[in-house]
Amino acid sequence: MNLEELVAIDIHTHAKIPLRGDEDPLTKAQRLEASSMFKTDVDTAVTVEDVAAYYRERNMAAVVFGVDSEAGTGEVPVSNEEIAEVAAAHPDVLIPFASIDPWKGKAGAREARRLIADHGIKGFKFHPSMQAFFPNDRHAYTLYEAIAEAGLPALFHTGQSGIGMGQPGGGGIRLKYSNPLYLDDVAVDFPEMPIILAHPSMPWQDEAIAVAMHKPQVHIDLSGWSPKYFPPQLVHHANTLLKHKVLFGSDFPFITPERWMSDFEQAGFRDDVKPLILKENAARLLGLAGGKAS
Repeated sequence: MNLEELVAIDIHTHAKIPLRGDEDPLTKAQRLEASSMFKTDVDTAVTVEDVAAYYRERNMAAVVFGVDSEAGTGEVPVSNEEIAEVAAAHPDVLIPFASIDPWKGKAGAREARRLIADHGIKGFKFHPSMQAFFPNDRHAYTLYEAIAEAGLPALFHTGQSGIGMGQPGGGGIRLKYSNPLYLDDVAVDFPEMPIILAHPSMPWQDEAIAVAMHKPQVHIDLSGWSPKYFPPQLVHHANTLLKHKVLFGSDFPFITPERWMSDFEQAGFRDDVKPLILKENAARLLGLAGGKAS
C-alpha cells in the first residue's frame, strides 16, 4: 500500500453480498431500505471485489467488513474468510476487518485468534444495536481479550444512524445499546486495544467526545452521515483537541466517498486538519505508517 499516493483511507465500508452463493434475504431487505433512505447514487449490492475496484479507481484505501448479527437477527453476513481472502488479493486498497457476534463467547474468541493468525485480519467491527449487547457486558470481554492480545483496533457502531428508521419497531433495532458511554468501561479495562467510535453519535455526541478526549486509545470515525449534518461540537473538537483522533469514514456503499468528501469541504474543517482526518490519523492507527497500531 503506497501511502504517499493515496488520496484517503476510508475506515468504514461494507461488503454486503457474497461472491459465491445467494444474497441473504434479510441483507437484501435492509440494503434496499438503507439505499432508499440515504438516496445513494451507486448500486448497493456490492461484493468485496466491488469495494476493491471502486476504491482503486479513486486512489483510496478502504477498511472493509461485514456484520455478524446472526444470533439475534438470523442474517447471514459475508464471511470473514471471504473478506480476508479478497483483501489479500488487493493489499494496495483493502484492509480487512472481521465481525464476530459477542454472544459466541469463547468460540468467538477462538475464531478471532484464528482469523488474526491465519487470515491476516487487521481489526474487528461490532454493532451493539444489531448484536443486542451492551459493549461493557462481561460476556463480550472474552472476545476483547483476543483482540487486545494482538493490539488490533475494535470499531463500534454508536448512536442512531438511520438504519431501521420508520420501520415498525425500528426494525427491531434497540438504540440503547449504542450509547458510546458504555465504551468508556471497555477503554478502561482494555487500555491496549484501540477503539473507534463509529458515526456521529446521535443523540450522544457529547458523550462520544468526552470518552475520546479522556481515553488515549479512543478515536471517532465520521461515517454514516453527510458532513453537512455534523453537530457543531464535533467539528469544533475535530479541529482542535481531537484533531489526531478523528477519522474519515463513509459507510460505503450507502454514502459514497465522493459525496462525503464534497460535503466535507464545506463543513468548516480547517485546512491543516483535513489531511489528518482523511489519511494520516488512520495510517497511524492501523500501523500503516510504521509501528504498532495505537
